[in-house]
Amino acid sequence: MPVSSFIPALWAAALLAGLHKALVFAQPGVVNTEYEGMIAKQGDTVKINFIGDITVFDVTRNVNIPDPEQLDTALTNLTIDQAKGFNFQVDDVDKAQSNGDLIERAMGEAAYGVRDKADQFLAGFYAQAQAANLLGSDAVPKVPTADTAYEMLVDLGVLLDEANVPSQNRWACVPPWFYGLLLKDKRFVSAGTMKTDEVLRNGEVGEAAGFRIMRSNNIRHNAGTQYKIMAGHPMAISYADQIVSVEAYRMEARFADAIKGLHVYGAKVIRPQALAVLTANKS
Repeated sequence: MPVSSFIPALWAAALLAGLHKALVFAQPGVVNTEYEGMIAKQGDTVKINFIGDITVFDVTRNVNIPDPEQLDTALTNLTIDQAKGFNFQVDDVDKAQSNGDLIERAMGEAAYGVRDKADQFLAGFYAQAQAANLLGSDAVPKVPTADTAYEMLVDLGVLLDEANVPSQNRWACVPPWFYGLLLKDKRFVSAGTMKTDEVLRNGEVGEAAGFRIMRSNNIRHNAGTQYKIMAGHPMAISYADQIVSVEAYRMEARFADAIKGLHVYGAKVIRPQALAVLTANKS
């Protein structure tokens, strides 16, 4: 693909689509992404309007209902404070000797790299779960086994139940070793659903204890200990991102084409009660 035929808007859209297909923590269904498309650059602020509880009252036959109550709303800001870029070149000699489009394949690698940075960023939001939703601690981490890993997911679900978090659409992100323990538990492998019989996209590997289970190497840990296994509901975190710039250019001092791009994003924990965290060591 020559630089002259490069259309930035199309490549930006393709890059963002490829990025979303690879996301684990930042995929729709794990975080709330309804604010995407509202940002243009790093430093932008997305305003999120909360609606408080609505009063439910008894209705009595032939008695007037109360006047409509005024909605209790609150405004919070999601700041787009993260920016990651890429800039690569494709030498004319390499391009001539390659079968296929090197730039297109390199863009795929760029999408993967950008995704990985965003996932690592979101994996750090475990620290904002409410204190009542913590299972284990840095001082006394849990040590899951093949017999107890599933039960610990159940315990996370109970914490969310007690916080009045909806039971539908819950998710949990686990490291590969924890997933391996689940595979040794017949309660996980014998569920008999398509989602437990095949590996799905975006890291999803099945269902257990009321959660969509996703596997990721980006779970935060301390040198292989104190893994911060997060579970929750999409209402917990709002996330917005945008590929704001993709530019192709001809390198002046080389016989090479080059592509550079800028990805900006931000996230905010909106409902900390909808996150639960298990601090765990490998058994």
